[in-house]
Amino acid sequence: MVFIEGKFRLKSKVFFNTQSIQLLKQIAGSRAFIVSDSVMEKLGYLQEAVDYLKEAGISSTVFTDIRPDPDVRIVADGLKLYKDTGADVLIAIGGGSAIDTAKGILYFAWKFESGAEKEMKKPLFIAIPSTSGTGSEVTDFSVITSDGEKVVIVDEFITPDIAILDSTCIQHVPTRVVADTGIDVLVHAIEAYVSTMATDFTDALAEKAIKLIFENLETVYRDVKNSDARDRVQNASCMAGMAFTNAHLGINHSLAHALGGTFHISHGRSNAMMLTAVMEYNAELAGSAGGYAAERYAKLAAVLQLPARTHREGSVNFIRAVGKLKKVLGVEDNIRALGIDQAEFENELEHMAESALLDRCTTTNPQQPSKEDLIRIYKKCY
Repeated sequence: MVFIEGKFRLKSKVFFNTQSIQLLKQIAGSRAFIVSDSVMEKLGYLQEAVDYLKEAGISSTVFTDIRPDPDVRIVADGLKLYKDTGADVLIAIGGGSAIDTAKGILYFAWKFESGAEKEMKKPLFIAIPSTSGTGSEVTDFSVITSDGEKVVIVDEFITPDIAILDSTCIQHVPTRVVADTGIDVLVHAIEAYVSTMATDFTDALAEKAIKLIFENLETVYRDVKNSDARDRVQNASCMAGMAFTNAHLGINHSLAHALGGTFHISHGRSNAMMLTAVMEYNAELAGSAGGYAAERYAKLAAVLQLPARTHREGSVNFIRAVGKLKKVLGVEDNIRALGIDQAEFENELEHMAESALLDRCTTTNPQQPSKEDLIRIYKKCY
């Protein structure tokens, strides 16, 4: 395995704890373009943001035509409105789809200006997540759908300048979303930890995120009104985001991108479907279990105070702990349980595996898979 020289970058300023959204009263600017979703609008958080900006002397234009797994058409609609406003502040408030859409708008605005040989002054970019999962508020990643395929955009330019973690914005999240986004946090942290670009800095964040998820996610799942557990899960999401924006991800995400894009499964649930099978593959449990990934999973077992006298024992116990958490959160045991027809699934296997193999996340996976390896993982998960 070839390791890449490590580096660590943290661009976003992070503000957290209850009512931190009031920071919007203090920012400088004249015109804001807000990308949000209908849920945040219905719950009143969007209007709250508009009101706080007004106190700062900033007018707002709102774009709420957000859908799960945003595609290029939505981004194009938002881009047109954004360019018309001449905004010097860009705010994303909502789930991962809202933040990804805002990043897409910013990215393509920059590319169009660059193509016309113009210099674009980047607006102040603020992200306020309404779910605890993507970590998108501090990452340089965005996932946009084009012609049914999920395309990963990675560029430092789209990293938010400010992240506001106000857990009051997630207190109305349904339990299924709590589970999906919480597992997404776990996958981000685990993949960053075993990435070929992992460093001491990303390890510290990933380990803490994993510990916080195991200690608090079940509590939030059973009682989303528990503000202390909500804060900690949201912090874990942000930490995992910091870890993977520096260390990158692996085939869990590559496989999930292709699966979710093909069968319209939420990103978190797609990741959950892949998780244990991917870890078994990376740890080489069918063989010696003596490699890099097995060693890393064993260290995570030790973080959770699970038996880890050998790499195999630690890997097995960590994978079992993940499986137990998924069960507690009501996550299905397999893809079939999601109602996906076997013949239809098998018909898409080649295409999904090819797409996953070319996914940008695959390059930093601890094991470099073949297309056949990815097909076997899909089949095992079905």
